[in-house]
Amino acid sequence: MPTRPNRRLQSFPNPQPARDYRVHMEIPEFTCLCPKTGQPDFATLSLDYIPDQRCVELKSLKLYIWSYRDRGAFHEAVTNQILDDLVAAIAPRYMRLEARFYVRGGIFTTVVAEHRSPGWSAPAPVALDAIASQPSVRTG
Repeated sequence: MPTRPNRRLQSFPNPQPARDYRVHMEIPEFTCLCPKTGQPDFATLSLDYIPDQRCVELKSLKLYIWSYRDRGAFHEAVTNQILDDLVAAIAPRYMRLEARFYVRGGIFTTVVAEHRSPGWSAPAPVALDAIASQPSVRTG
């Protein structure tokens, strides 16, 4: 097999470090093991981040996520560990990880963890609906 699970996250320089922009990733095939029973737990991870100087390299992220397949971890612990590792690797301005675990014993679990760099705050959202509903003024 040419590639194997790997815990090392790699990065590359942010091509637009002066701009706040959101990177969104859906990771629908996350698996780890229940630390109590050893049975597999499955989740979809949603990752959103605003990079600062570095962005996460996707193949290394894939191999990193794969490294959890045979590890026992509680949902809360694994979600926070992944967030901590990503923050350590790329030091984003903002990062949010949502882990939506599939049903086990009749219970769906969702864990959300966030990171904000000191001094960073989100810009005010642009209300496009309000702009679109205003009558346009034509001149000329």
